[in-house]
Amino acid sequence: MPAENPAAPVVPGADVLRRTEGRAGILTLDRPRAINALTHPMVLALDAALTAWEHDPAVTTVVLRGAGERGLCAGGDIRAIHADALAGGTATPAFWRDEYRLNARIARYPKPYVALMDGIVMGGGVGVSAHGSVRVVTDRSRIAMPETGIGLVPDVGGTRLLGRAPGELGTHLALTGGQIGAADALLTGLADHHVPAAALDALVADLARLPVDEAVARHATAPADPGVLAEQRAWIDACYTAPTVEEIVDRLFDTGVPAAKETATTLLAKSPTALKATLAVLRRSRTLPTLEAVLDLEYRASRAALAGHDLTEGIRAQVVDKDRDPHWSPATLAEVTDADVARYLTPPSDGDLGLAPATA
Repeated sequence: MPAENPAAPVVPGADVLRRTEGRAGILTLDRPRAINALTHPMVLALDAALTAWEHDPAVTTVVLRGAGERGLCAGGDIRAIHADALAGGTATPAFWRDEYRLNARIARYPKPYVALMDGIVMGGGVGVSAHGSVRVVTDRSRIAMPETGIGLVPDVGGTRLLGRAPGELGTHLALTGGQIGAADALLTGLADHHVPAAALDALVADLARLPVDEAVARHATAPADPGVLAEQRAWIDACYTAPTVEEIVDRLFDTGVPAAKETATTLLAKSPTALKATLAVLRRSRTLPTLEAVLDLEYRASRAALAGHDLTEGIRAQVVDKDRDPHWSPATLAEVTDADVARYLTPPSDGDLGLAPATA
């Protein structure tokens, strides 16, 4: 076993710190003031590190963590996406291409990939963590795919992850963008183990010297605090099996359950187009055989959103101006046509992502 080397040099690059300690290669997302939001150079730096370590016999485990106290990763840098969309949207497709390819690579990585999903883990942060082979949540974890609130469809393989959650829990999370803690992340299959946040440094030290299963078992000893989804499962499953978003909303209002009615109100504040497109993409993704095929589908949806109105408007309202008053177009679910939704399932004019093998 390689000797532990706490003084191993840290290799900086594009807001990603890379170092080796004992048998572990440790990657730290290093934009703490932005809750480590992903930029294109960060995606390329992560991919380069995985390339360097894939055939390095001295590295047997890869660990991903985030700098600062607020979270692993708040998602993609949506301010940059907003600026690019206003300028014509040429940089963002290139970013998504490399980001989605990285997500697929993480899922297929031949060595244990341990993601420490501490604090805020949203959007693109889920993409670089929840496809890993070992996903660790903590008492501080707040995990979400909040895309419908900015006029986007859950991407980075999120519709595959949520589509595999028990019952309709994933549909609920995809449409509402709701945040969940450790217990609900374990319930929905977004995570594997709960470790107290205070024990993460000790876990990393053990991952540097022990096999992954043994290192994790030393620290995953306390149960997570109770979640909320298990007790809400009955009305979630009953409402979200409806064939349309409109009927889902109607069922939520009609349940007589206060939490369900609040959820209906939450949905009506989201982008109507994004809601309908998300339901279509999520249900289509459940029929696809691989993550790569789902990422191809999500790329189509993301490109359609980039070319539309609601993405720039949603980012403006939530992140740029922060007035929390988006003016969606179309403004209501009834105004969103089948043709509007079909755009999200159609390859862009300049070419598909092409991760999945072509079929005859």
